[in-house]
Parts: sequence; C-alpha cells; structure tokens
Amino acid sequence: MKETPLSNCEKRFILRAIEERKRLDGRQCYDYRNLRISFGTDYGCCIVELGKTRVLGQVSCELVSPKPNRATEGILFFNLELSPMASPAFEPGRQSELLVKLNRLLERCLRNSKCIDTESLCVVAGEKVWQIRVDLHVLNHNGNIIDCSSIAAIVALCHFRRPDVSVQGEEITLYTPEERDPVPLSIHHMPICVSFAFFQQGTYLLVDPSEQEERVMDGLLVIAMNKHREICTIQSSGGIMLLKDQVLRCSKITGVKVAEITELIQRALENDQKVRKEGGKFGFAESVPNQRITAFKIEEVPIDTKDVQVQAEEIIAKAFPPSEVEISLAKPVLWTSGTAQIGEGLENSWGDFEGSEKEEEEDEDGQDEAVPAEVQQMETGDAVAGARPQKDETIVLSDSEEEEIVILEPEVTQKSRTASSNKQSNINKKPVGKKRKKRAVK
Repeated sequence: MKETPLSNCEKRFILRAIEERKRLDGRQCYDYRNLRISFGTDYGCCIVELGKTRVLGQVSCELVSPKPNRATEGILFFNLELSPMASPAFEPGRQSELLVKLNRLLERCLRNSKCIDTESLCVVAGEKVWQIRVDLHVLNHNGNIIDCSSIAAIVALCHFRRPDVSVQGEEITLYTPEERDPVPLSIHHMPICVSFAFFQQGTYLLVDPSEQEERVMDGLLVIAMNKHREICTIQSSGGIMLLKDQVLRCSKITGVKVAEITELIQRALENDQKVRKEGGKFGFAESVPNQRITAFKIEEVPIDTKDVQVQAEEIIAKAFPPSEVEISLAKPVLWTSGTAQIGEGLENSWGDFEGSEKEEEEDEDGQDEAVPAEVQQMETGDAVAGARPQKDETIVLSDSEEEEIVILEPEVTQKSRTASSNKQSNINKKPVGKKRKKRAVK
C-alpha cells in the first residue's frame, strides 16, 4: 500500500502556514516536540516518544567468532524495521528505499562514529567476541523517524548490561545475573541526529518536521552531533542546493538541541538506576500516567456508615405506598384447580379439558346420551374430594412432565345395573392425563 498523497489544497494550506511562521501543531520553527523516555523491565529495552512518533529499542548480545580482519574487536549490528502497524504506507516483508536509507544513516551515526569501544567487547582474541545487536521497531510514524530512532538506539545501548565473563586458560565461563552483576558497555559519547526540513528551495527552515510537513518539503538535512559539538555525520537529501551559511546555522541549532537531549537522557538513566537500586516499581506499565484509561488504579474514598440505618428508615417512610390497582394486579387469580393468572391477560382455557374430552368420546362412540343425575353426583363428589383415588384403584405415574399414564381398576358394579349406565359411569369416572391416556379394565 502506498502513501496517500496530499491534495493541492492541503499542500497550499501547509505552505501558507509556513510562510506565516506558523506550524500545524502550534510549535515555533526551531522547536522540538516533547521527548519522553521509558524503560522496560529488562536491561537494554526502552521506548522513545517524539511527539506521536514512537520507537521501541531492544539490545541483545551473543558470543561469536570475530571478523578475520578485526580479530580483537566486537561486532555492532543495527536493524530498523518499518511495519504496517506504524503506518499503512509501510509494506511488510519488503525493504523500501526509505528503510535502506535509514539503516545506513544509523550505521554511520553510531558505528562509524566509534561511540562504543568495540575492543572492550573482545573475550578471546581471534576466538570469541561479543556481538551487540540493536533492533529498532517503529510503533507509530508521525514524522522524523531518524531522530527518534537514533535517540532510542543510544538510550538502549547506555541502558544495556552484558553478562560477565571469565577466562581461565581455554575455558570461558559465562555468569548469570544472579551470580555476578552484568557489565555495562563502554560508551565514549552519544551521537544524536537532528533533522531540518527546507521549503521553497531553502527559503524556509523547520526543525523536527512532522509527517505532513515531510510530504511537502523540498529537501532534508540530517546532522549527527554529540554534546562536545563534534559532527559525527551529515547527510542532505532532496536535491536542493544549500549555502554555507545555512549549513552553519543548522549546525549551531543542532549543538543546542543535542545538549538538551543528552541531558534528558542522562537524567532518565539516573532515575531508572535509582529506582532499581531502591527496589521500587519500574517498567513500561509503571510509566503509564494514572490519568489514562489503561491505568488500573483507583483512589480510595472514605465512606461514613454511622447513620445508615436511620437514613434507610427515613427513605422508606418518605416513599409512597403502592396504589390499590398495583395491589390487585399483584394478586394471582385462580381460575381452576392447578392453574393461576397474575396481572391482566386472557382467560386460561386449561380448565375446560373435561368438557372437550367428553365431546371427543361422544364423537368416537357416535352416541349422544344424556348423563344421569347419579353420574353427575359422582363427578361432583370426586371434584370436591380433590380427585382422591379409591382404595381399589391403581395409579401409575411416570417421571416425565410431558407424559402421564393412568391405569384404573373400576369397582365391581351391581348386576342389576343396565349395560348403558355401566358404560357411561366408566367413561365419566376416567381421570385425565396431560397428553396420553390408557384405560385398563379387569
């Protein structure tokens, strides 16, 4: 995915603001963005924030064989990565021209300037030396990656501690941090890059350009310098012609900015070392301010619980009693045995199951006989008694709530009763199940 170009209207707006000595973020022409440094739990890990540009630096070490032409010197390796997490314009797994240019500039700034004593990294001449690897990951791109990366690299190198090593004859012993304290690297000076953006063929100059200002600039000048005002490297890109006075002015500004940044780095390193010695909390999680949403810290608030019961009684006394309508709606309405209704709604029809069963039996038998008064009296008696089974009746109920099987053994009737009355009484005395009904007659 390529970077989305700015429209002509946006370009004219940014250039017009630069002509009026104004910047989009409210800074002056020679102002640097806020610089913030935070360290990780392990040595050699840090995050540098330059405005909204964030770079993670991580240093690691390994015992390797030295180069044939430099048998007594250690190896320094720098690797800068641009991932789509930092900006959608960066493509994964592909080295762009910007990435190659940034890596070369970092190597010239840090390795070629001899800021680290590589001879102190030698363990056994010609056999074993320390290889120091500096990995830089751009977490967010908001302009001026090279300045933020150079600061992250030098801070991570200053914060790093390598394991202690002892040599006895041909035997090399590597000690853990618990056995011996790790050894810091020997650093001579701190080279820091400062970028200058030029507009309208060098007429206007800005320090620490943002991402939008980098899109409309005509050229870029990068100067790497230490606090002793020694220029480590200088690079110009964009194809613009600069005068000698412009370069001298940029070098003077660089000296001032580098002195301020170096003092800030030393103060951050001292504070981290002090916290580690005192056993306090350190790391990325502790460096997050409490005002952010990601902070899991809540201030304690005292609560007075002396008169809680009195206050609760007063609130209950002041509350309005429920109305008569609410009370009536809350009472259940019993329509028939085993059913109930609460609140408003339609009348329940579960109580009419006996009448529907009678109609089904009459349709099956094809008879429309009148029910004798004796049978009606028996039904009324059974309903009042709560449908209590007789002594000779056998009722078998299943565990399922959906099915109920009832087996009845009716009493022996008198021989003088007619066949029609016997049939009708057996039909009316049959209890009803929920879904399936079985009748067994001896």
